[in-house]
Amino acid sequence: MGSINILDMALRAAKTDEQKREIVLKYLERQCDPEDGKIVQDFPEGLEWFNTKQPLSLHRDLRGKLVVLDFFTYCCINCMHILPDLELLEERFPVSDGLIVVGVHSAKFENEKSSANVLNAVLRYDIAHAVVNDQEAVLWNALDVQCWPTLVLVGPSGEYLLPIIGEGNRKKMLLICEVALEFFKSRGEIAANAELPMLTRLKDTLPESPLLFPGKIEVDGQGNDLAVADSGHHRILVTTREGVVLYCIGGTEKGFVDGSFPEARFHSPQGMVWKDHIIYVADTENHAIRKIDLKAQTVSTIAGTGVMGDHKCQWGGAPGPEQVLSSPWDVCLGGLDDSILFIAMAGSHQIWGLFLKESKWLKNKSEHNAGVCMLYAGSGNEENRNNAYPRKASFAQPSGLVNPHVDYLSCMYVADSESSSIRSVSLKDGAVKGVVGGELDPMNLFAFGDVDGAGRDAKLQHPLGLAWNPLVQHLYVADSYNHKIKVVDPVKKSCVTVAGSGKPGKVDGSILSEVEFNEPGGLCISPTFRKLYVADTNNNAIRVWDLEERKVKELKIIFPSTSEAPVSELDSLSISDQPIKPLVPSSTPATSHPLLDVTPEGAVCIQLTVKLPSDCALTEGAPTAWMAYIKDTAHLVFGKRPISSLDTPLLHRWTAPPSAIEKDATLRIEVAVCFCESASGTCHMTGLAFESPLRMAPSGREGDANLTIKHEMCLEKNS
Repeated sequence: MGSINILDMALRAAKTDEQKREIVLKYLERQCDPEDGKIVQDFPEGLEWFNTKQPLSLHRDLRGKLVVLDFFTYCCINCMHILPDLELLEERFPVSDGLIVVGVHSAKFENEKSSANVLNAVLRYDIAHAVVNDQEAVLWNALDVQCWPTLVLVGPSGEYLLPIIGEGNRKKMLLICEVALEFFKSRGEIAANAELPMLTRLKDTLPESPLLFPGKIEVDGQGNDLAVADSGHHRILVTTREGVVLYCIGGTEKGFVDGSFPEARFHSPQGMVWKDHIIYVADTENHAIRKIDLKAQTVSTIAGTGVMGDHKCQWGGAPGPEQVLSSPWDVCLGGLDDSILFIAMAGSHQIWGLFLKESKWLKNKSEHNAGVCMLYAGSGNEENRNNAYPRKASFAQPSGLVNPHVDYLSCMYVADSESSSIRSVSLKDGAVKGVVGGELDPMNLFAFGDVDGAGRDAKLQHPLGLAWNPLVQHLYVADSYNHKIKVVDPVKKSCVTVAGSGKPGKVDGSILSEVEFNEPGGLCISPTFRKLYVADTNNNAIRVWDLEERKVKELKIIFPSTSEAPVSELDSLSISDQPIKPLVPSSTPATSHPLLDVTPEGAVCIQLTVKLPSDCALTEGAPTAWMAYIKDTAHLVFGKRPISSLDTPLLHRWTAPPSAIEKDATLRIEVAVCFCESASGTCHMTGLAFESPLRMAPSGREGDANLTIKHEMCLEKNS
């Protein structure tokens, strides 16, 4: 390591790029001395690989390449921060040019040793290069790696060149790799223009799904609608409580764009808080706070520049759009009249605040202008350090925030993921205290487990989400890597498991100890406090825990087939109390049927058969319904009726009043169908309409008029 330190010192002292290049070149010449050189051992056999069709051999498949080994663990925010650097490196020096990046996953948490979980992380972070799961850290130990992230450069003959430790080394990494490629090419050791056919990209094989690694979830104040951070799709979905999508905000590709809902772009958004018609979003990988205005249907940036900042030992204080941030992961409101937006700044291990109005905080009660964004608590050191002085306390990747808005507590709670603890931060003086989890030694970030208990005796594993239930005055905790939901009593400082078996999976039901989640990341509770919504991240799903019935089930996300907002509730209608509300948008084309002659004494008998596409079924709990009325009049045939099954025909007999059948009368039948594909789980909502002209039958006619409709749905047309 001594030579590495000398190299770093020399590079810092160099004044020009040419001097730096010369320093790196001389270092490589010494490092490649056959007598002193060190050869890196090959990847151990039997390890599981991702983004490659077969295991790779360092000395066979990668011989003739400059290899960059990225030692990472997927919980680590610092490891996430260098992924854009590696993407840039791969773009500038592709495999055909002689450089290849290989991720070496070396787990911190027990949960991270699972190859299934590593695979989900590779997909979630959109990692395109090859990754190997080194479960037992064999390579980590062999190369004496000390911390995450660490890059190790390996020469084309397997030579150990040097490590690059930590984040923030983009320029240094690009320079060293550029000089190294030139150096080895000059020696004829780089196999340029040689692709590796065994490389593949797993994300390209993913089937389409309504959600992709949803991170957080939020509910509006009335409990009618939900906001889902569809993090893997880089968008925010606003749905009804039945799961019908009202707004899709952003696209499925990452970006940093303000504007209308279709124009806006996010990058891996996470936490949200909903106030009136405004949703504030922690746009994590854009290092920004975004504001969604549901009335204006626009997205704007209120803090952050889109570029990651380093806040250690800095207080901020710039206007929001000028203040650099670092991986904000969650937000909550506090202060007088919710005038402050508090931010869990995972990237800098701190809690920040954005003043939405001119306001005060802490003991000095000094005024701060609206729009200012600044540090509230945390030194920037990655520790589990409690302190009465907020800026001397330390956090370890805070990832969940909640403010109970309870006077006797007067604090917000933090899911401090890397210390595996729940912490409190006073809203009066900023004092930081432990609630449950962690350990007495603030430097020990390995005090994790799965133990119910009180204070530090309780053990969590990388908690990410929090929700407050005022009925019982308790916190719900998404104990992510234990795949459980736990309850914390902040007064007694106790913690107990309430749902989840502890095994990753996807099992609904009423036996809560047998229910299975997979790394749940976000929680919110309905305003009636009867339902807890769970962003079940690795299951690509939203789960709903009915707290009264003590039952967990999935909430299907349903995309309407039209751009118009669907009706979300199956309220009954009558002519006397309100006008007719169509069940499907009026723009929905109708299938025409023959003229019906209606007799004065007879009725219209409707028989409707709808067949779903093959391997599809109605979505349980979703608003599938039908209704009928006389078009362009106030005559309702029957109001919205829920449909629980399409296995048998839908029937209705209507005796028409003479006033309903005038010249050019048209009977319109509408059906809203919510269904899911059995294989992929993709859900759809589509509208069907059928029309038949009516007239009074000529005199002498008797009996009913029969309308029989058969419709077979086609997935291609209705998806």
